[in-house]
Parts: sequence; C-alpha cells; structure tokens
Amino acid sequence: MNHTNLFKTGSVNERFQYYEKLVAELTMMSDMFMRNVLNILECAEYVLRVITENDDLELTEVVVQKDYKNLQGRSAILDCVAVNGRKEIYDIEVQQEKAGAIPKRLRYHSSIIDVHSLYTGEEFEKLPESKVIFIVDEESDAGVEPILHIKRTVRETGGDYNDKSEIIYINARMKEDTELGRLMHDFHCTKAEDMYSEVLAKRVRVLKETREGVETMCKEMDKIYQVGEECGKEKGKYETAMKLLELGAREDMIAEAVGHSVEEIKRWKNDMKRQ
Repeated sequence: MNHTNLFKTGSVNERFQYYEKLVAELTMMSDMFMRNVLNILECAEYVLRVITENDDLELTEVVVQKDYKNLQGRSAILDCVAVNGRKEIYDIEVQQEKAGAIPKRLRYHSSIIDVHSLYTGEEFEKLPESKVIFIVDEESDAGVEPILHIKRTVRETGGDYNDKSEIIYINARMKEDTELGRLMHDFHCTKAEDMYSEVLAKRVRVLKETREGVETMCKEMDKIYQVGEECGKEKGKYETAMKLLELGAREDMIAEAVGHSVEEIKRWKNDMKRQ
C-alpha cells in the first residue's frame, strides 16, 4: 500500500508500522528528527556545551521551529533556538547539502534574530549575544577544519569588531576522535545503542523504540504528506518526496510512499542537487 492509500484508508496499526520503519532510518542530520531530540532542554544543552566548549552553559529555554516574521520581507522558521541564563541566543540548524548553507543565508539568520531581540525604544546595548550554528553534511576536503568560527574583524588592525555575533560552521562528516567528532558521529547514528552520548541516546530511544515516540514522529510525517496533498496530486508527490529526501529517508521507502519507481526518485534527487 503506497502512502496515498495508507494515509486515506489505512488502519492505525498499518500507518504505525509504516512510519516505524521510516523513523528507524532517520538520524539527527534530519532537521525534523533533530528538532524532536533537541526540544528536550537537556539534549540541546549537551549539544551546545560540546560545540561551544563550555561545560558550564545552562539553558533556560528551547523552542523548535521558531517562526521569525518579517513584514517587510522574507520570514524564517529556525530549527532550534535556545537561550541561556544571560539571554544569549543560539540558533542550531542542520543541512543535508552544502548548498543549503551559503554564507548569505547564515548572515540572514543572524540578522533576523537581531531584529526580533529588541523591543521598541530599547537601547542597542541590550542586543543579546548570538551564535548561529549550521551543521552541514558535506564531503570532507583535504585541509578543511571540522569547525569554523566566523566573526567580524577590523581589516586594518585584524582585531575583533566585538559586535557579539558569531556564526559557527560545522562539517558533520569530520568525525575525529574529539568530543565534537563523537557528537557528529552521534548525529549520524540510526540506533541509540551506537551513540556515545547517553543524554542523546535516551531521547532517541524514546522516539524510535516506544509507541509514544513513534506516534510523535507519525504526526510529523502526516504533516509532510498533508502539505504535499495541498500542492496537488503529482506536484504533491514530488513535494513529499523532496521533503523525505531531505529527512534522509531511503529511496525505496520514498518510492513506496509516493507510488513512483526508485529510478524516478533517483532522478528527482539528482534534479534537486542541480537546483
């Protein structure tokens, strides 16, 4: 039964079994799955402590899919926004393709956080420190560092401009024998038992190995399909397939979901890479 029939006529158990197989293949390099791991404050805190090399970092708030509205231009929905006790803001994003993390996009994420951080009439000095973190699943080139810290500097002196904003770019493929490398290993694990971090593994077990967790992911998958349905039959299938590809689902499972051949899914995948 393909996803169309499953969604419309399948029983609760049939849908659960289908989604259970799909969820089993997901990793934290899927933005949807990552959000459902990091919506637990302890998990987000652990990830940020590793990335910032600050074991004392304590979060007070985590919001996933935070919608930053821009009435004059493009809005943005950020994967995971966290705030610590000093009101410093962290935006964590994952990208399957390097093309989704171009420098101007990272700059835009930083700017849209800024414009939503001050109330009318507030002094600019109250603008909080911010870190935009992009974890990108790209091929590793020789000489490329696993993590890049990007800040504004003064060209004439080489000094830090000290505007309290920073972009952190992480190559998720570089799984060195370091704390960051082990974290990136965990981001690629499909099974909790293979993860180094017990904090993250505990949450992954809930999402993959309990009925409650899989049902949570079922609701997320249904949203994807509903969006596809709203786009029209064939276009909807394409939109659904593209989203499932972004999530890291296997090509054969996507083909089953949308009622197309594996060869067609591969063609769509190649077309997506060329865009």
